[in-house]
Amino acid sequence: MKLSVIVPVFNEEKTVAKLLKSLATVKDVDEIIVIDDGSSDQTAAEIKKVKSPKIKSFSKINGGKGSAVRFGLAQVSGSHVLIQDADLEYDPNDIPKLLEPIKSGRVEVVYGSRFLGPHLNLLFWHRLGNDLLNFLVNILYNTTLSDMETCYKVVPTKLLKEIKLTADGFDLEPEISCKLLRKKVKIFEVPISYVGRDFSQGKKITWLDGFSALKTILFLRFFD
Repeated sequence: MKLSVIVPVFNEEKTVAKLLKSLATVKDVDEIIVIDDGSSDQTAAEIKKVKSPKIKSFSKINGGKGSAVRFGLAQVSGSHVLIQDADLEYDPNDIPKLLEPIKSGRVEVVYGSRFLGPHLNLLFWHRLGNDLLNFLVNILYNTTLSDMETCYKVVPTKLLKEIKLTADGFDLEPEISCKLLRKKVKIFEVPISYVGRDFSQGKKITWLDGFSALKTILFLRFFD
């Protein structure tokens, strides 16, 4: 098993270097694909400060998280892929526990659930939106996921390419979940730690992204 981590980055000059340094020290991480998605701050300079043979960095015109992940997916060489946001909300030290069920041959896909593990209190409306979207996915796709929106998804590279991602923005997360569930892929969840940030700290996802996620969930269930 070889794990490639895709790191989509947009204007994260305060956190990206610390994140990459932490990620590079995780033994189970074999390759780090960093995609600077058209940042307008010092993100590009901060990325260059981190030296590791694991890191391969790229830059592109801003197109959203989904577009950056799709760009990165075309560059990976690992057997499995994990997506890592650059804002330090997710802890790279949790990655080994996500890989254990796959290495043991028990499951194919593993999600790190923010709501099964220790976490900082979330913004109320963000948590409510998460719960509603998650509930809808569980009903429409006949499953019992606790956190289908989680960033921490470990998926075989071949499978992730097979489902042919198209999302450009944050609707990438429900797109991955819904397309995996449509293929009857069993998803195994493990608890992870989570330290969410608020808008004053640079959080980017808004209620508009919730509507995009809702549209994606319904479209993939009834119209695609």
